[in-house]
Amino acid sequence: MSSRNESSRKNGTAVGTAAKARHAPAPDDERKADWPTHLDGSSWKYIFKRSIKEFSREKCTDLAAALTYFAMLSLFPALLALVSLLGVVGQAQSTTQTMVQVVEGIASPEVADTLRQPIEQLASAPSAGFALVAGLLGALWSASGYVGAFGRAVNQIYDVREGRPFYKLKPLMLLLTLVLLLIAVVMAILMVVSGPLARTLGDVVGLGETAVLVWNIAKWPVLLIFAIALIAALYYGTPNVKQPKFRWLSPGSVIALVVLAIATLGFFFYVSNFGNYNKTYGAIGGVIVMLLWIWIANLSLLFGAVFDSEAERGRELEAGIEAEESLQLPPRDTKASDKLQKQEDKDVRDGRELRLEAEATDPDHGDETKNAK
Repeated sequence: MSSRNESSRKNGTAVGTAAKARHAPAPDDERKADWPTHLDGSSWKYIFKRSIKEFSREKCTDLAAALTYFAMLSLFPALLALVSLLGVVGQAQSTTQTMVQVVEGIASPEVADTLRQPIEQLASAPSAGFALVAGLLGALWSASGYVGAFGRAVNQIYDVREGRPFYKLKPLMLLLTLVLLLIAVVMAILMVVSGPLARTLGDVVGLGETAVLVWNIAKWPVLLIFAIALIAALYYGTPNVKQPKFRWLSPGSVIALVVLAIATLGFFFYVSNFGNYNKTYGAIGGVIVMLLWIWIANLSLLFGAVFDSEAERGRELEAGIEAEESLQLPPRDTKASDKLQKQEDKDVRDGRELRLEAEATDPDHGDETKNAK
């Protein structure tokens, strides 16, 4: 029964995607509120309640687990690319410790200890030039798998099918991945490496430790700006939905950042004070901690996407648009989804023909089937 319901839902989504392409109002329809903050209190109550329900209905915990897999898949190709780049300029060995410090600053000492040996092995590996090219391509392709999976998850949240053909979708995902990787690398460097750099610059201009103190305070707003840019790019660029005009901050992205910050602090407080992952799992305890944190981060991002979709639903409902069952945002493209729908319709017709042929050959077969039910 569950598979039948899932099939019906998929078919409804496909039909709905095509219908939205023809009939959905413009994303910035003049009837809608310009900004979700202009909605009244009853709409916000509805948005919060439905966001929690939709987060469960869309099985976002499972979607976050899939995103965690793709994130881990891109981790070691990214490390290979970075170490190989350092090897080209002859700094691979001397900066291995700095890389471990970056990981330790982002995650935890246990995670850094787990990654220390692979990083050192990559640093001592020959053929840095080939490894650099392979690592860069592998990191970009693997990370684009995460970006593509995030887009599919948000498509599910917005109740649309992916309609962009591969030759359009993959280059877009690769370009978006490149931008996101650059943002992530800059954020990682700012977490740890910027401290010694600020001290060096401070010594040059005669400020010394004052420069370090100023930077240790100023780097957090800078990191926040980069995090906002990263989430905005994910929310706006990945789904097959023509959204309202691009905004750096949305209600969902704010909630995602707040939830992620609180969840991260709470999780690492628990790991530091009550968790016994190293005793329980031994050498892979650090990996378990890292996987759990990535999963929590993806849960936060998905809840933010759900909240944005429900905020859009609130805008549409207050504008008198029938969005209580499905959001009325037009898809960016329907070529791929239309083609897939034709194939599925053909499969249904072929199956119906087989059933009718069987009934024509054995007229009693249909009656026996009905009696069995």
